[in-house]
Amino acid sequence: MNYIAGIDIGGTKCSVVLGRQTGEQELQIIKKNTFKTEVPKGPEHSIQKIFGNLKELIGSNIVDSIGISCGGPLDSKRGLILSPPNLKGWDNIPIVQMVKETFGIKTYLQNDANACALAEWNFGAARGFSNVVFLTFGTGMGAGLILDNRLYPGTNDMAGEIGHIRLSEHGPVGYGKEGSFEGFCSGGGIAQIAQTKITEQLQLGCSVPFLENIDEISAKTIAEAAYAGDELAKEIYDISGSKLGFGLSVLIDILNPEIIVIGSIFERCRSLLWPAAEKVLIAESLSSSRRACRIVASGLGDDLGSIAALSVAIYGGKNEKNHL
Repeated sequence: MNYIAGIDIGGTKCSVVLGRQTGEQELQIIKKNTFKTEVPKGPEHSIQKIFGNLKELIGSNIVDSIGISCGGPLDSKRGLILSPPNLKGWDNIPIVQMVKETFGIKTYLQNDANACALAEWNFGAARGFSNVVFLTFGTGMGAGLILDNRLYPGTNDMAGEIGHIRLSEHGPVGYGKEGSFEGFCSGGGIAQIAQTKITEQLQLGCSVPFLENIDEISAKTIAEAAYAGDELAKEIYDISGSKLGFGLSVLIDILNPEIIVIGSIFERCRSLLWPAAEKVLIAESLSSSRRACRIVASGLGDDLGSIAALSVAIYGGKNEKNHL
């Protein structure tokens, strides 16, 4: 049985992975290497590190295809990375051509949300469904769409950029827009909500037990405080959860999906986010569409990024064959 390989390019870290599909809905990760992206050193530094690690993983094995998952914007048809905000200096990088020339293997590119949607659809929580939405809810907020059993990237790979939708006239900034979905529902957004609420408390002369340094506050530290029973931390997650419910209602009413899978922060903090989200969702969405849709956490855990990159390799190969 031949192998497939994956490259997961992120602003903080990169991973390369070797795997193989052992069944229609089964994927085995054989080996994986992870390392820092080191963005200030420029794309060439990271790309050479990716290539070196990938050569080591492939060794003498026969690899049918390589999949690349990377934050957008990008051009999947031309194989270009187009200046992602978390990869400063990665401007018009012909990554697919570079990988093909180095390894002589068919290579495919998708943005990370689309790649994760493929992973959950084929091997995770969305197996067996035809209409799927995957939400990242991590460093940023984006969506990957599977509609009628096909990935829907849009006209120029910009479908699913829901983080840019404005949910409120005022609020935390995300995706370059105040009050956006990403502003309220992302790691950085939750931290911004916290900074505002904490500042209010401090100006009123109230103490904030979980605060050490307001500039270093994070979604993780707030969640830890909330789970420990801190009421302000719970309120911060309620605010994010309410906006999540509003954003979900828009997706459900427009796309009428069977299942929405949410990753990262939702996966870890569902109990903090869901009560407020569900309340708004019930009030805002069409009941018949809401009842037809399941909302679940990612089923792939820490392997999601690796399986996403491998899924791009599998989907790219299948899609190419279907167009021959």
